[in-house]
Amino acid sequence: MPGMERIYDAPPPGLARRLGQPGQYPFTRGIYPQMYSTGRLWTMRQYAGFGTAEESNRRYRFLREQGVSGLSVAFDLPTQLGLDPDDERARGEVGRVGVSIATVDDMRTLFDGIALADVTTSMTINAPAAMLLALYALEAERQGAPLERLGGTVQNDVLKEYVARGTYIFPPSPSLRLAIDVIGWCATHLPRWNAISVSGYHMREAGATAAQELAFTLANAIAYVRAAQAAGLALEAFAARMSFFFACHGQLLDEVAKFRAARRLWATIMHERFGVDDRRAQALRFHTQTGGSTLTAQQPLVNLVRTAYQALSAVLGGTQSLHTNAYDEALGLPTEAAATLALRTQQVLAFETGVPAVIDPLAGSYYVEHLTDALEREALALIEAIEERGGSVAAIEQGFLQDAIEEAAYQHQRRVESGEQVVVGVNRFVEDGTPEVPAQRIDPAVESARVEQLSAFRAARDGAAASSAVERLERAAATDQPLLPFVCEAFRRRATLGEVCDGLRRVWGEHA
Repeated sequence: MPGMERIYDAPPPGLARRLGQPGQYPFTRGIYPQMYSTGRLWTMRQYAGFGTAEESNRRYRFLREQGVSGLSVAFDLPTQLGLDPDDERARGEVGRVGVSIATVDDMRTLFDGIALADVTTSMTINAPAAMLLALYALEAERQGAPLERLGGTVQNDVLKEYVARGTYIFPPSPSLRLAIDVIGWCATHLPRWNAISVSGYHMREAGATAAQELAFTLANAIAYVRAAQAAGLALEAFAARMSFFFACHGQLLDEVAKFRAARRLWATIMHERFGVDDRRAQALRFHTQTGGSTLTAQQPLVNLVRTAYQALSAVLGGTQSLHTNAYDEALGLPTEAAATLALRTQQVLAFETGVPAVIDPLAGSYYVEHLTDALEREALALIEAIEERGGSVAAIEQGFLQDAIEEAAYQHQRRVESGEQVVVGVNRFVEDGTPEVPAQRIDPAVESARVEQLSAFRAARDGAAASSAVERLERAAATDQPLLPFVCEAFRRRATLGEVCDGLRRVWGEHA
């Protein structure tokens, strides 16, 4: 951080009040009194999914055998955009960056042999989050798993799609309505489920600074809280099931400070702006993923070192869940061997370093506390700038967040190209030659196989029943009725993901 290079030889003023105790407001030192020291570690949740549901199921089973404590589903681009694999807009992308899911049968295959009542699942899906969650719930019902026992997270954070990723479908207003519908439905049917994971990760990967990641994430969270309030949801109950998702990049102490500042800021926002006194609703729970954009195709084995340090900073910062990137992800989806090494990175950190035995081990460090305060001030100023523009939705529509991230990304690239920002193996300590690293490749035949599967699925169903269910969803979307019951019914009648999303497209249109 600029201006933080000098050595601090005294604590910042008023530190004791802002620091508090672990598990107590404002949660600077962690949201649980004992953190990991009781032996309850963070959830080791390796993000995975590619090709067909059968292939991804095999990877999930393998990862569970290797010791992952939670599943994390990556969906391919057509699924993220609510397109069936036979849609002409899906050509060339089916199964490429995640698993292709379009039907109840696909979801059954994806979790074949995996008892959903006994595992927590995170699904990184946004615009069609309601649809994938409905498919997951229907598979749980088929397995005989009570919905109230299901644990996990659906990202469901569509606002950041307009800022940093672009995998939106509908305009912002109906998209926000659908996200809030998911939250309300989960409150009734899936009480242990995190119905939204407000994500700063993708904004950081797009070039945001640590302070921007922090500020823009919390500003979006404020927008969701206000929308949930407007929909009549009980604020404290809803806020207690909110979760967050942050990136962890290379500046180790800055990242630790970011996580500490995030907890303190969110607790203060909930208490002072929204009058929330429930500690569970004040406490910011978050998942961390190491920085994909920090990985290099040059000297890819060095990525193992980068990831290990980033994982350490996430644990020092008190994360509740962690994904460690594989060293080969700058070249393609991770191979089985690379994914295993990524998991082993967490396991060594957990069981061989002794770090988890200490509660907030950097608490009181003059430098870390000054960093925490500085990040909090900078993020709070950005949040206020967003509020002055009418809140996060208005600021996104005005391009404020997008412009800020683009400028930060540009400045970072200039520093790399000038050599001011060192990237080992890229602009210093460079080696000649191309590294010989095996890379995962998706068989082009996956797409044709998925198209054939979908054709057989449609041929075996009652097409009229599926169409009628989608029409009922369309009529409901034109009103203010909750939509999840209609989505679930459409999938029970064996409609496809693309058909359900197309029904909503006909009512709401698409975002340009």
